[in-house]
Amino acid sequence: MAWWQDLLDSAGLLAGLVLLGFGCLFIRRRLLARSGGTFECSVRLQRPSQSNAAAAARGWTLGLGRYRDTTIEWFRIFSFSPHPKYVFDRSLTVVGRRRPAGAEAFALYGGHIVVAVELQSGQPVEFAMSEGALTGFMAWVEAAPPLPDHIFE
Repeated sequence: MAWWQDLLDSAGLLAGLVLLGFGCLFIRRRLLARSGGTFECSVRLQRPSQSNAAAAARGWTLGLGRYRDTTIEWFRIFSFSPHPKYVFDRSLTVVGRRRPAGAEAFALYGGHIVVAVELQSGQPVEFAMSEGALTGFMAWVEAAPPLPDHIFE
């Protein structure tokens, strides 16, 4: 066989593998959404210092959130893993919300709102989601059962 035929076969194989990868990502997303309660949700665990405006877009990871009884499971959008990357407990506290600013608006999905929360451990986390998803998120957080009395002692 001629060298150009080998090159063409290799290019076809590579294109097939890329299509297979995208197909697997699509199927994974459909399987995650099948149980319901999923929404597009980006997450940032540590906010960069505000001294550098270009750093404001750093740290954001695009993903999907999925509600469970007392947790939100968060999955990376470009991953083949069927398991969540992070699991956030319902006992979080919403600190504030804002529109993305500067370069941050290009790192997130269009029209998303940034929600600053604090986990029970005190760790700050930021979520970015659509206004509709934010309404559902706020209702889910507020619908948490009351804390046991022994916590306040």
